[in-house]
Amino acid sequence: MTLTPPSLPAGDLTPDPPLTEEDAARSRDRARVHHARGHGKRWQLLWLLAGPGILAMLGENDGPSMIAYASDGAQYGLGFFVPLIPVLFALAYVCQEMCMRVGAVTHRGYGGLVLQRYGRTWGWFGAGDLILTNLVTLIAEFVSIRVGLAYFHLGSVVAVTLGLTLVVFSLSGGRYWRWERIVLGLALFNGLFLVAAILVRPHPGAVADSLDFLPFPGGSFSTLLLLLASTVGATVTPWMIFFQQSASADKGMTARDVRHGRYDTAAGAVLAAIFGIGALIAGAALRTHGGPGLQGFAGAGFPEALTHVAGGGAGAVFALGLIEAGAVAILTICASTAYAAGECAGVSRSFNNSPRNAAVFYAANLGVALLAAVVIFIPGAPLLSIVLNANVLATVLLPVSLVFMVMLANDTALMGQWANKRSTNAIGITVIVFVGLCGAAYGIDSFLQAVHLIGP
Repeated sequence: MTLTPPSLPAGDLTPDPPLTEEDAARSRDRARVHHARGHGKRWQLLWLLAGPGILAMLGENDGPSMIAYASDGAQYGLGFFVPLIPVLFALAYVCQEMCMRVGAVTHRGYGGLVLQRYGRTWGWFGAGDLILTNLVTLIAEFVSIRVGLAYFHLGSVVAVTLGLTLVVFSLSGGRYWRWERIVLGLALFNGLFLVAAILVRPHPGAVADSLDFLPFPGGSFSTLLLLLASTVGATVTPWMIFFQQSASADKGMTARDVRHGRYDTAAGAVLAAIFGIGALIAGAALRTHGGPGLQGFAGAGFPEALTHVAGGGAGAVFALGLIEAGAVAILTICASTAYAAGECAGVSRSFNNSPRNAAVFYAANLGVALLAAVVIFIPGAPLLSIVLNANVLATVLLPVSLVFMVMLANDTALMGQWANKRSTNAIGITVIVFVGLCGAAYGIDSFLQAVHLIGP
């Protein structure tokens, strides 16, 4: 008698593939979420689902961003930029909530969805846009760590070693959950900028009075445009879009988790706004003391200047804050690059997989950090210019990413009942127009100066 294998059910050509290590790791995390939800453990559920939103927002409070805020304060004091920061983070919340929602509902990253829905040309264009801005920003992050360490008389070698060591250490666990908790722990030290603001002893009344957007900044129009573009680029950038959507999918979030994802994103926006205002208040202490203004990255920059104005404690705290801001940004920006590389290449892109099974993901994560680190050691590299313009570049390139984000969030074939509401679209379009105008205004002004049609 001849034995024949059992036939598959009608319509099935192949059996279901076995669970991968990525599936197994994510299922353990989801089991904890299911248990907390089923037993009414609301605080534990919040803890388990927190992460991508807070990291996106506090990761954007990076070295160049905090220097941009401090430069706003040093240049103009307390006033227009104090209330502008929370307004910009409110707009950033709208953008990042869309990223989280699309990632949770579709279980797909931003780069992969753009590639699938709009073709390879736009998919690879978005990835190229991201890699360019990420590389420039990563160089600025290493410089910000170096500036913070310079206050403690440590140099570039220590800064680069610290940054790369953190990347390698965070990648060593083979779990998204472990990577996320390491970076969250570091991100909490972004609160050092609030401590620095307290140490400079601002007048509470002056801070409260500045919330009415007055006085409007005066002085050089070119400087104002640079600071405005830098401030916009300090709150929402292309890497945040790639990162939060992909991290939400890597975390295993589902449509049922969207409400908690909104809490996570809102908490990140509130914390980032408070800490950003802290950096601005600290910088404002330098306005009447010959502060470094836009040249804050020269030497020990702002930390050294704060020491002369408010004492060694304020300078040391600000320096430590710059080190933290650069470190967290390096980890999150490298992750966004790795997600984009894996999605465009169509291979595994998860921290829940081993380097052997996700070689492109891990190689991109570490490789982009190594490339940025190499630039730090190039003699004569325009590091100061890179740092001062990193956020401006993000502002100029951001509208394309935002347009695709809004389009994905409106794709009812993907999102179903979770597609954007009209109010969300209205705010999203407003953000795109506003960011586009800021970038265009700065670009036109810079061009007119370059051809000597207007003065600086």
